[in-house]
Amino acid sequence: MNVAAYVAQMTNEAILLTILISAPSIVASLVIGLAVALFSAVTQIQEQTLSFAPKMVFVYVAMAVSGSWIGGLMIRFATKCLSEFANMPLG
Repeated sequence: MNVAAYVAQMTNEAILLTILISAPSIVASLVIGLAVALFSAVTQIQEQTLSFAPKMVFVYVAMAVSGSWIGGLMIRFATKCLSEFANMPLG
């Protein structure tokens, strides 16, 4: 494998990894945001801080729950990058 193909492959995998890593917090924020918006619309409470605190808590919980999975993904990606780079020919 030449260097250009290696860089292109690792860039594609890095972008996919970024999407996978950010997915739990984005999904948690989306779900709680929709729930709070629905609650606000039903009860006609228009408090701006009402949506911030639950989002912060649920994003924290999502990151705490998925942290080991995210860490494993990052470690496997770093190991793959470094091991393939070390085995690459110098020409």
